[in-house]
Amino acid sequence: MKIKNKTRIFEVLAVTLTGFGKFLLMDLLNQRFLYITSACLFWMAYILYRSQKNKGILKYWGLSKKHFTKTFLELLPIAMLFIAGFIFMGNRMGTNVLSWSILPVLLLYPIWGIIQQFVIVGLLARNLKDMEGLKIPEILIVLLTAIIFAVVHYPHYLLIVGTFVLALVYTTLYLRERNLIVLGIYHAWLGAFFFYTILERDPWKEVFGMLAQ
Repeated sequence: MKIKNKTRIFEVLAVTLTGFGKFLLMDLLNQRFLYITSACLFWMAYILYRSQKNKGILKYWGLSKKHFTKTFLELLPIAMLFIAGFIFMGNRMGTNVLSWSILPVLLLYPIWGIIQQFVIVGLLARNLKDMEGLKIPEILIVLLTAIIFAVVHYPHYLLIVGTFVLALVYTTLYLRERNLIVLGIYHAWLGAFFFYTILERDPWKEVFGMLAQ
């Protein structure tokens, strides 16, 4: 798709600012809900704006029905294997805190998961690959994207490792025309179980518990 380089550069800069916002609002100021809500609203508004200006942009980004079922079924057995592994390891380590609160997380977290995949993979990796005059080998794009995705999860070292491996797989699949919505859904579901079983953390209480204080 023909997109001006200045638009691609703007998107890369916006992705960078989103990353800095994470370190400021979430890590330094402990405003997790504010950051996630603000980032979701901004990027959803941007997606809506661009889709009205360019009718083919959603398909280009992978935010459409194209390859949805194929991608979902390809990743389903892998996701189930990982979730079973998380539960097993959590039980062995005594870190499994699974509770009813994972249900709303599984319903709501995909919104944030899709936004994360869109920002890091859909914009960063796609723009690095398709920017006019910029010739970067795909393997380097995949590696760079994975590193950036991992770094934004600092200082949680297990998340850094997990998201690095996940981003290697997801970026490779995405650049081979897989559906970004599915990648975001699985990112959220795997992340939710990882939090509850391995990290011994309840995201629901972390985000909404603070609002009740």
